[in-house]
Amino acid sequence: MIENRIRELRARTGMKQEELAALVGVRRETIGNLEKGRYNPSLALAWRIAEVFSLPIEQVFTVRPDAP
Repeated sequence: MIENRIRELRARTGMKQEELAALVGVRRETIGNLEKGRYNPSLALAWRIAEVFSLPIEQVFTVRPDAP
């Protein structure tokens, strides 16, 4: 499972889902699904999101082992 800090990072910067979606080239619904853990991003998308926040990718996304 891939966890992320997108919602937290957006809140810190005052960015709306629509704004982030436009910056990384996806729909707002995709950002919402990422934040809720319903969708795992491609590596390219994860990279673009991390770049928006000027953070290394591992500070935005964390891979957790699946629960048994």
